Amino acid sequence: MNRGLAIAFLCAAVLLGGTGCAGVPSGGQVVTGQPAERAERVDDPYVRLVPVGPDPEWGPAEIVSGFLAASASFDDDHRVAKQYLGAKSRWDPGPRPFVTVLADRIVAPQVVRSENGQATVRITGDQLGTITSDGQYTAAPKDLDVAFQLARTPQGIWRITGLPGGDKAGLILTKDDVERSMRTVNLYFFAPDRHTLVPNGIFLPVVNRQTLPTQLVRALLSGPTSWLNGAVDSAFPNGTQLRGPVDIDNDVATVDLTAGARAGDVERMSAQLGWTLRQLSEIQRWRLRIGGETVTAEGMDSTQSVYAWPENSPDGPDAKNKGHQNAYMVGETGALGTLRGDRVHPVVTGPAGALSRPAVSPDYGEVAGLGSAHDQVVVAAPVSGAAASRVLLNAREGARFTAPSWSPDGTLWTVESTSEESALWVRRPGQPPVRAAHWGLSGREVLSFRVARDGVRAAVIVNIDGRPQIQVGRIAHAPDGTLDVGAFLPVSSELQDAVDIAWRDYGTLAVLGRAKRDSQTLPYLMPVSGSAVTTLGVGSLGEPETITAAPGAPVLIGTRSGDGQKICRQRSPSQTYSEWICPAAGRDPYYPR
Repeated sequence: MNRGLAIAFLCAAVLLGGTGCAGVPSGGQVVTGQPAERAERVDDPYVRLVPVGPDPEWGPAEIVSGFLAASASFDDDHRVAKQYLGAKSRWDPGPRPFVTVLADRIVAPQVVRSENGQATVRITGDQLGTITSDGQYTAAPKDLDVAFQLARTPQGIWRITGLPGGDKAGLILTKDDVERSMRTVNLYFFAPDRHTLVPNGIFLPVVNRQTLPTQLVRALLSGPTSWLNGAVDSAFPNGTQLRGPVDIDNDVATVDLTAGARAGDVERMSAQLGWTLRQLSEIQRWRLRIGGETVTAEGMDSTQSVYAWPENSPDGPDAKNKGHQNAYMVGETGALGTLRGDRVHPVVTGPAGALSRPAVSPDYGEVAGLGSAHDQVVVAAPVSGAAASRVLLNAREGARFTAPSWSPDGTLWTVESTSEESALWVRRPGQPPVRAAHWGLSGREVLSFRVARDGVRAAVIVNIDGRPQIQVGRIAHAPDGTLDVGAFLPVSSELQDAVDIAWRDYGTLAVLGRAKRDSQTLPYLMPVSGSAVTTLGVGSLGEPETITAAPGAPVLIGTRSGDGQKICRQRSPSQTYSEWICPAAGRDPYYPR
């Protein structure tokens, strides 16, 4: 590669006070964005790619390399990249193109034919995945092998006349290209309860920092990605659009929607917009206009804080109080209790107190757990005194149940699994347990199943080719009442040998697992966006077995060592790398919803 072409790969470090990079996990899959608060990467400095146009002296291979490099710039509708194309080309990838993501830059395109002013250039590479036009990233590792057609113009310079995929071809970008030119952001849509918001993470191309608010709102109005479509709902009437760019004046944004939005619920539309706009630090307050007229939700001023609508939080309306709630666990006497200070105070005695992996319902009226061999699901009520227990489910021979999981509406979930197959069992309030009609992991062994607090997403540990893998799927409710639980996608490939998982908040999992560099199982925080995992704390934990977490609350671990089973927490939970201490005897900690 000559020096002139190399310039096409350089970035101008233009810090526009702007957005953060999009994380493409190698071998993982972005399924939903990380918690998009002020400290997240959406507001990291924006490094802008400055592409160069074609040089008249370049041959076919250099033209293709230059085109691929220039494609990573979204400025002026890919104006520079289009300079590499022949005059008859109608290629137009659009503002949100389909993207094929490669692991590394293609440095040596191969000229496989060159005669009579015509040439064919072949490129090969390691594909990681794809980003669809709605922003959904899908891991699809495979070998890429495509060809470009070129021809000399009457002036004797080479131009591309045929793209892989024709004039409707998308972009071929590297992982680094994506991290420079795109951002991971959250769009927010309603769960079936029409109240709880669900984050939908997407990759959004960034032309410049000033256009990002408009891009973000337009993406919200276009609806959820294919992954969440059918599982969530939008309050915006079909066809709602922006009347013009989102205007920002002294940290107040004005969103002006077309007249059709008058048919929508102002409060619910405002909740979606507020939670989506809060990702951008330049916006502190905002106003909603429809057809040019300012509209306000009941009890709101003409401008409202982006932090309004806490009752619609994906973590539940009382998310800020989760840090003060009691965790349940089985104490050393075999009774189910709560942790107060460094002691477990019994709450449930009798047979129900001896359950394995106990889980308390959101209304605190019932506890579910497993028998000692994990081949029975047992429930008991009430959660106080000598509660009576009964067997809810018996596993077939050779099968085991995952630890019970509750969704906010009081639905109880567990997976019955063997080494070769699994079935999802669901018990709605007041009804007997039934198998889910559509279960996307029926041909896999499932080791853990946890429903998010939004009731729409579920995290699992699933056995893939003999190795535990963490995935996130979605729960869709069909009109006839049946459930479709599937579309499970890998979150990250950084951890292996995962043991247990819990939702810490709507964008982060607490995981017991082992990184490739580790020789023992450790606790981690794993963003469901697929970004890098974070090790929690320092010190010896014996053999960690179970983990639980809640928004703002200390992560708790049940561990086994030579002196018995202990409940462990960090000495200073607000500090990520604080040391672990294990002051209480007990096992199987669990935070209620």
